[in-house]
Amino acid sequence: MATHQSRSISIIAAVAKNRAIGRDNKLLYWLPDDLKRFKQLTSGHTILMGRRTFESLPKGALPNRRNCVLTRSLKAIEGCECFASWQAFISSCAPDEDIYIIGGARVYSQLLDKASRLCLTEVDDIPADADAFFPDYSQWHEVWREDHAADERHQYDFAFVDYVKADVGTDSE
Repeated sequence: MATHQSRSISIIAAVAKNRAIGRDNKLLYWLPDDLKRFKQLTSGHTILMGRRTFESLPKGALPNRRNCVLTRSLKAIEGCECFASWQAFISSCAPDEDIYIIGGARVYSQLLDKASRLCLTEVDDIPADADAFFPDYSQWHEVWREDHAADERHQYDFAFVDYVKADVGTDSE
C-alpha cells in the first residue's frame, strides 16, 4: 500500500507595508538575509515564475532548482522549462514535489488560491513609486514570525513571516 505524500505549494516574496513588491521589473529591496532565506527555502525544489520575473534575474536560471516559467510564447529559455498554463505546469510535477511560486505580481494574483503557504519577508517601508503589488493576503493566518532590525546591511526593519490559508485544517484526523 502506497503512503500518501502531498505536494507543497508555497508563494515566496518580499513585500512592503502597502504590499508593493517591485518597480520597473526589479525588486524594491536588497536585503542579504532575505536573499539567503530565499536560497535556503527554494534550493533543491521547483520554482515557478512569469517570463518577466525570469528576465529580471541577473544571471538567468537559478542554480540547484528546477526553473519553470509561465509564458504564452513558449519560446525556449535556457535552463528553464516553459509552460503555457498552470495546468500544463502542475501536470508535469511529481505528487510530492515542493513548489515555490516566486513572482511576479500577475503570477502571484493568478495563483494565490493554489498555494497553501506564504513565505513572506515583510519590509517596514512604504515605497512611493512601486508599480507591482502582491495580492491581498489579509484572509491568511500568520503561523510563524522572525523579526529583524535594520543594520549596516539592511536599510529597513523586516520580518520573515509564514502564513497558511484561513480555511486550512490539520491532517490529524
